[in-house]
Amino acid sequence: MKISVRYFAQVREQLGAGDELAWPAGAPDAPATVGELRRWLIGRSALHAEALDLALPLRAACNQLMCSAQEPLVDGAEVAFFPPVTGG
Repeated sequence: MKISVRYFAQVREQLGAGDELAWPAGAPDAPATVGELRRWLIGRSALHAEALDLALPLRAACNQLMCSAQEPLVDGAEVAFFPPVTGG
């Protein structure tokens, strides 16, 4: 499964524009939802843990549609994380 992750506003300032992630088919550690992806990303580094902390009121979008943490991930999805208010 391949997922594109995009970051915006202060998350982008901390982590850069985004990541391209891939897991082999059937990989047990592959996230199944947007919330699982966020938790997986938090485990990547201390910087990710700080920027994506679950206590932060970050919003998420999957394939350019606002979504909840329970949104299922599919191969080729683009997931974005951003604060509740972003600038242009």
